Amino acid sequence: MQVRDFMIRKVITAKHSTTVKELISILETNRIGGVPVVDDKGNLVGIVSDGDIVRFLSPHKEKLYLAYYITYLEDAQKIEDVLREKMNTPIEEIMVKKHIKTLSPDDDFETAIRLISEHHFKKIPVVNGAGRVVGIISRGDIIHNLSKSIFNEESVQE
Repeated sequence: MQVRDFMIRKVITAKHSTTVKELISILETNRIGGVPVVDDKGNLVGIVSDGDIVRFLSPHKEKLYLAYYITYLEDAQKIEDVLREKMNTPIEEIMVKKHIKTLSPDDDFETAIRLISEHHFKKIPVVNGAGRVVGIISRGDIIHNLSKSIFNEESVQE
């Protein structure tokens, strides 16, 4: 079985100019945890996940105070400030740009499962020979195909 046989073909993507606020809306609306970032021709230029957003928006700790309530109030205010400041940041500033692992539609199932397991990825973009994103593979897709394979074998043996 090849990647093309089980990849998700309708891929939600973002542009490098998409803001953090817009990306959060895309992820929430589509109930996904990340997207490939593409240029105007659909070529892969990066990838960004909900984890990248959380790390980017997380306020940095500066000082600890003895009184718990002062620390709590100061942290709450700081989070609001951070959110206001950073929501219009283009995702180009937080996306992963280097060492992005991809699959080809012609790769086999074993290659996909090995890549996801070795690197602990949740999703891997599927890119054609021209560098365009044509699909995506998730851990859920791997599990679904393993399940189909297992249950098809059991049906044949019975």
